[in-house]
Amino acid sequence: MNEKAFLILANGMTFAGTRFGAPGEVTAEICFTTGMTGYLETLTDPSYHGQITVQTFPLIGNYGVIPDDFESPRPRLSAYVVRELCAEPSNFRSRGRLDRYLRDSGVIGLEGIDTRRLTRVIRDAGAMNAAIRDELPADLEAFAAELAAKALSSDVYAVTCEKPFIVNPDGKKHVVLWDFGFKGGIARALAERGCKVSVVPAGTPAKKILALRPDGVLLSNGPGDPATYTDIIANVNAVAESGLPLFGICLGHQLLAIARGAKTLKLKYGHRGGNQPVRETATGRLFITSQNHGYAVDSSTLPQSARESWVNVSDGTCEGIDYEDVNAFSVQFHPEACAGPQDTAFLFGRFVKDMEESRHAAR
Repeated sequence: MNEKAFLILANGMTFAGTRFGAPGEVTAEICFTTGMTGYLETLTDPSYHGQITVQTFPLIGNYGVIPDDFESPRPRLSAYVVRELCAEPSNFRSRGRLDRYLRDSGVIGLEGIDTRRLTRVIRDAGAMNAAIRDELPADLEAFAAELAAKALSSDVYAVTCEKPFIVNPDGKKHVVLWDFGFKGGIARALAERGCKVSVVPAGTPAKKILALRPDGVLLSNGPGDPATYTDIIANVNAVAESGLPLFGICLGHQLLAIARGAKTLKLKYGHRGGNQPVRETATGRLFITSQNHGYAVDSSTLPQSARESWVNVSDGTCEGIDYEDVNAFSVQFHPEACAGPQDTAFLFGRFVKDMEESRHAAR
């Protein structure tokens, strides 16, 4: 495209770049992700809905577009900012160029940005609103003030499935995957462990989920402020009270925590990337995890029946909870790790074991 455009931050800073992908202008919250690989998984992760995403790794697009690596059918983010876009990808699995893929998907791209400097700004000042425009406004100070005052949000209901569907119908254990914007890797991880996966929309009432008679329920990742989804939280609590085994991941972890009486808080700039260190509190063992979230559970608000099972090594925030009063556990990170390290994939095995033990106890 080779057209100039400007990235304008709510603090008044501006960055000049070159367009790729789709044309247009956009206003959204800006965030950064530190993954060195997995840009296709980042682009198709529904948790990035409504965000301008900055990729800290300097060269993006070098292995092209590989549909088998997508985490959902299409990108959900608002715009994509990179240092350098690779125009000629080289990979035997590639089916096209990133520029064309984003253009066809309606996603704005901006390259030639000093992403190292931009990331430091976001890290120091915190996540903020930003805009991509063809020209700088005549009154930059007034525009920045207006930008900062805008209430922008991501939305689970914009990324959830429209109707239920089944993955691996011949599986022996039946799991309901509650879709708040789930990554395909979660469904694959369950299917690989012999589960039939019934994916249901975010707004599904608890009674309909229980009527499916599943062996367990997995609460998926997704975008947005968890505290705003009050109807979903009430339904999550009803399912938890039924005694079914529950496993929460990312947003699902936060929703379950709120449902059981805890509160959440917004992080300064979030945890996004495949190199996030966590510590298992029971053993002290460290793991490297894949994460993508801007909110966290406030550990100080956990009820007495909940135990903090994982902690973020970098900032001490809550990364996991085990519940004693209901048959549930949850983690803030992504054990399916698409893309990222596979260190914590064993948690899916724990969930399967919980379902087996619950089924045996019910006999």
